[in-house]
Amino acid sequence: MFTKVISFSILGIDAIPIDVEMDAKASSMSYFSMVGLPTNSVKESKDRVITAIRNNNYYFPAKAYTVNLAPADVKKEGVAFDLPIAIGLLSSLKQISPNHLDDIGIVGELSLNGKIRPVKGILPITISARDNGLDGIIVPKENAREAAVVKGISVYPVKNLSECISFLHDEISISPLKVELSSVFEKEQVSTVDMFDVKGQYNVKRALEIAAAGSHNILMIGPPGSGKTMLARRMPTILPQMILEEALTTTKIHSVAGKLQKEHSLIAVRPFRTPHHTISDVALIGGGSYPKPGEVSLAHNGVLFLDEFPEFKKSVLEVLRQPLEDGIVTISRAVQSLTFPANFMLVASMNPCPCGYFGGNVPGHTCTCTPSMIQKYMSRISGPLLDRIDIHIEVPAVKYEELSADPKGEKSEDIRKRVNEARKVQLERFAENPHIFSNADMESKHLRKYCRIDDECKQLLKIAIEKLGFSARAYDRILKVSRTIADLDKSQEITPSHISEAIQYRSLDRKFWE
Repeated sequence: MFTKVISFSILGIDAIPIDVEMDAKASSMSYFSMVGLPTNSVKESKDRVITAIRNNNYYFPAKAYTVNLAPADVKKEGVAFDLPIAIGLLSSLKQISPNHLDDIGIVGELSLNGKIRPVKGILPITISARDNGLDGIIVPKENAREAAVVKGISVYPVKNLSECISFLHDEISISPLKVELSSVFEKEQVSTVDMFDVKGQYNVKRALEIAAAGSHNILMIGPPGSGKTMLARRMPTILPQMILEEALTTTKIHSVAGKLQKEHSLIAVRPFRTPHHTISDVALIGGGSYPKPGEVSLAHNGVLFLDEFPEFKKSVLEVLRQPLEDGIVTISRAVQSLTFPANFMLVASMNPCPCGYFGGNVPGHTCTCTPSMIQKYMSRISGPLLDRIDIHIEVPAVKYEELSADPKGEKSEDIRKRVNEARKVQLERFAENPHIFSNADMESKHLRKYCRIDDECKQLLKIAIEKLGFSARAYDRILKVSRTIADLDKSQEITPSHISEAIQYRSLDRKFWE
């Protein structure tokens, strides 16, 4: 008997509906055939499904079974097809009524004893089920809270195969799980760190505020122990709070990658990703035989922090250029080509030299590096990549007096208020440019329109380029940062003081790239 169950397959960070078609016929030779471009993980479901059916005391006779996953030209992977295949097989054997199978989706992995295990990507799967007009979806109990975030569809949590079959037979009633999205969103918007915890480093905090206000990438240069990592971890706390649309997109990425923690059904705090410098380019940018999101996509709508910046492989750093420029990552393979979102703020940190003590800022430590060693160390960061970092700020060692004193700085909440006001100004400014949301996104034509400066400002820029050895690429960066500083000051015009402060944030151009 032919039967059909609706399930879903992940494609990028979205899900597409899959018709799991079954046919069971009497035959002199028993076999189980699965077609429709299944990967090994899907093919292996045969043994899990048959064993689970028999261990739950359902009849599974020797017949000719054919399972087709349609559309047949899309590669299917993962373990979410276990439960729909089991339900389809029992329906084709007339042990389950097919009445409810036309308007309800089913996903879940089966253990050998029939327990239903959670699967990846449940949020995009539920969104796809709703958008394709289904009335409900059956999901593993552990995935239910994540699925229930989606409004407009009934989510039925089940914990084992027997419970799922009893529900489809109308022998038991399972109430659709409901969550109050607004309360979940508000509850998840809790951060455990605050900029107030950082002692001293007021100039660096100011630079981070400017970076957050204009969405500028920033590079911190300082000796070991100066607080670069501590400052970077607090960067998300001064960025504008996520809106619901951003939260859903970010949660989809983490759900597909299997990075969503069980206790969280929604990511409402901007992500902070800090990969180790030994990471491969595939792990950073995403990829694999069947492309999966990498660290740059997991940092979407948040912060990607690269500590010990020059220690990353050059090939790894170079793959950052596309996402920094376009906010997306396109991964092409023989099987398929997928695009993942990767709109993040890059926060990087590094030592001023291989030993970390160049400049004599740390008492008791003397730099042992030769000029050639320093130049070689700095040249690991290519010019095109450095060109995409608007702000370079030196982070000096914290003095004992500041370390021993109580914190005196502002709280993240106070800084965020100023950042939000500056971002609001920018959104109004670029309202006619749908692809530009902040000053960091401006191109040359926008600089000419929104960053006009007077003769005094031009004279300052001329001195910066001629006397301080700034490169031509630093010119646009200074104008962009100046525009953000002016926005924070609620000034429509860029003044010499804004230009002067922006010039201070080009320390790498001044020191090492003359």
